[in-house]
Parts: sequence; C-alpha cells; structure tokens
Amino acid sequence: MKSLQAVRIIQTPIGAVAIGATDKGVADIEIVTGEKMRTAFADSPMATKHADAAAIELEEYFKGSRKTFSVALDLEGTDFQLSVWKQIAQVGHGEKRSYGEIAAGLGKPLAARAVGGAVGANPVPLLIGCHRILGSSQSLTGYSGGEGIKTKLWLLEHEGIEHR
Repeated sequence: MKSLQAVRIIQTPIGAVAIGATDKGVADIEIVTGEKMRTAFADSPMATKHADAAAIELEEYFKGSRKTFSVALDLEGTDFQLSVWKQIAQVGHGEKRSYGEIAAGLGKPLAARAVGGAVGANPVPLLIGCHRILGSSQSLTGYSGGEGIKTKLWLLEHEGIEHR
C-alpha cells in the first residue's frame, strides 16, 4: 500500500469511511467497522485537497445527489488488477455486471475467479463500485468492505440494483 499523506474520516450510513490520499490522488478507502480505529491527519496540502474532495463527493453519493466520481486516484496494483478496476469503474451507478462479464470484457473469459480476487483487492471501494459486481446468477458472492454482505446489500439497495 502507498504511504498516505492525508486521511479524512467521514460518517456515512454504512459507518465511518476513512479516505487516504497522496499528492497524486485518493489511494485508499476503508469502511471502518467494529473496534478498528483510524486517525485523520494532514501532512500534505495537496493530499488533503484530494481527501477533502473525495469526502464531499462521497457525502453527495450517500445523500443520493451524486452518481459519478471525478476525484483523482492514485492506485497501486498488478497490471491485471488495474485492468479489472478500470473495467469496474465503467459500470455506472445503478448498473451491475458479473465477474464473468468483467473477465470477458478483458478478453479473458475464463478468468472470472481471478477477477473476483482483483475485485476484492480494490483499494478504493465506493469510488470504484466493486459492490456492483455480482455472481453469474446475480447472487451476492461476498464483499470485503465494511460489514461484508450487509454493507454490499445497503449499497445495492441505495442504487436500486436488483440481486438474488
């Protein structure tokens, strides 16, 4: 994980969300749960600007007035992970895809399981809507953020996405 230069924490309907940024953009989003604590800090004016911009956009998303995000991202991952995250970022608010559809979109139709691993490693959930990726039968297969499936269900319902 990148060395963060600023962290901003906001309260949302799914719990506290910690937004970590570097001078290049938002690098980490964590839906904080349970006893875990995150501390806000600002060591860089530029990183703070990115974290603050993401906080505003996420607050608008949770209020229902924002459907897309425009904040700069500073992602770190393998080439495969980056390609999966790019595909997921193209799935719009209220839309859904399956792991297999993402794999096919990458030209790797047999890589659905690998796509699942990359989806689970998404460092900026919410900004890149990995909650919109479902199993082949529109089933809920898991969610690594927040309280897992409970958080994914809330996000899907917030966007009006049907699932099984």
